[in-house]
Amino acid sequence: MTAFFKDYSLSWSKSSVKTFLLKSVVYVAAFMVYMPFFYGHVSISFLTSELLLYLFVINFMVYFYYFLINRSHVEKTKNVVIYGAGKAGTKLEEEFRDSEYKVRYFVDDDKKMQKRSIDGIDVLSKKKLESKIDQYGRCDLLVIAMPSAPQERIKEVYERLGDYFKEIKILPSMDEILREKDFASQLKNLSVADLMARHPKDLDKEVIVGFLKEKVVLITGAGGSIGSEIARQCQNFGVQKLILIDHSEYNLYSIEQELEKRNHVEIVPVLQSVVNREDMEKTFERYRPQIVIHAAAYKHVPMVEANIEEGIVNNILGTKNIIDMSIKHGVQKCILVSTDKAVRPTNVMGATKRVCELYAQNSLGNGTDIVAVRFGNVLGSSGSVIPKFMAQIEKGQDITVTHPDITRYFMLIPEACELVLQAGAIGTRGEIFILDMGEPVKIVDLAQKMIDLSGRDDIGIVFTGLRPGEKLYEELLIDDAESKTKYESIMVGKRTSYDIGKLNHDIEELLNTENKLGKLKEIVPEFDHKP
Repeated sequence: MTAFFKDYSLSWSKSSVKTFLLKSVVYVAAFMVYMPFFYGHVSISFLTSELLLYLFVINFMVYFYYFLINRSHVEKTKNVVIYGAGKAGTKLEEEFRDSEYKVRYFVDDDKKMQKRSIDGIDVLSKKKLESKIDQYGRCDLLVIAMPSAPQERIKEVYERLGDYFKEIKILPSMDEILREKDFASQLKNLSVADLMARHPKDLDKEVIVGFLKEKVVLITGAGGSIGSEIARQCQNFGVQKLILIDHSEYNLYSIEQELEKRNHVEIVPVLQSVVNREDMEKTFERYRPQIVIHAAAYKHVPMVEANIEEGIVNNILGTKNIIDMSIKHGVQKCILVSTDKAVRPTNVMGATKRVCELYAQNSLGNGTDIVAVRFGNVLGSSGSVIPKFMAQIEKGQDITVTHPDITRYFMLIPEACELVLQAGAIGTRGEIFILDMGEPVKIVDLAQKMIDLSGRDDIGIVFTGLRPGEKLYEELLIDDAESKTKYESIMVGKRTSYDIGKLNHDIEELLNTENKLGKLKEIVPEFDHKP
């Protein structure tokens, strides 16, 4: 596949017309020079007339060729520029020939490609394109045809050229693109996720494969945003069997149906709640998982603030049950998916996740490695700002942002899940890993970028005030005493000691007390509730 998409390979058939004609003249001239040696004396006038005839035929064939490839039964109503003159870009140009789109230019950063033409279409630099558009006006569509380009390059193209086009579309990444399908049918609107994607440079797939291959893996919250993506990746990395646990019938059915179509990994859907200890016991006894990934949690801050008891039971008791069952049934490794909201929490959800981290760090594994992985927001997850903003834009409503200065860390779901699996692969008992989330993003900037991409100049931004328990900014570290792993994208947080006997007692009291906020504060002293 890599060879197929090599960005700057250019086949002979795509070379410039000028080069083709020049070569033709040379070949014909050479033929005319040597022809007398084979056919005896030939007059100069005859050779000249023959040469002109050959040149006429060659030119006619070239122009007839371009007439054939460029003719279309569809009226050309939209002008398009393709950014990327490699195999992906030229394939798109071929597919556009019988569509409403007229490809005006290719754009490419490779100076060797510039000043050439492909099927009669000039290849320009960004600067030259800007000059053309300033002269002739905006184009309808920019297509970014660089499946292997990093996020920084996509962002640079958008920021440099975005204002010149009414619409911008992009091909999927190398990992997502389907070679057997038409590329034009796989084009998608450029989204904020494309501009914010941060593909980890030190992703170690060999380590992940060694960790998961031929293993029985149990995933809780398997129908959710994180759990379902982890399930997909586990399947891709060659697990033997996937035990999918979720208490939502629809979500569980959806991910089961999706995975069943993909390959021959055995899929076992289990409709259960993690808070039911007896049911969990039966599931662990029956399927004997070797690796457990605990992604089930209530994570929506305002919802948990409004339902404190349910949040505590589901998040803390559910995690305790999963860790206890993992230890009891000899699971090799149990991975807790955590959140940056567990750091100096100001809301109940964050405080419950911090208790879960403490339980993971201090449980006596008896041969089971229990690790936690902490990261920030993921783009597009259920309850996140991206789907909310999209819904508001589609309805033509102003986007609501709680505060002009509020910031969050963001990462794409696939990237976060890959790093969760990688951290889990290298983790040992009681370690808590923190993923590198890059720089925090201002939510108001995110909202404005989504408005710009939608082309809706009539939509504004309204500030509504911070919600109960909401921070202006999130932190990933409790203190600065983290240590590095061999991967830049993964750090190890400092262990917080807590006697496991006392922690079990405190959790029991928390589940039964009326003063749940007070008990949470006792277990997590840094909990500064902001109702």
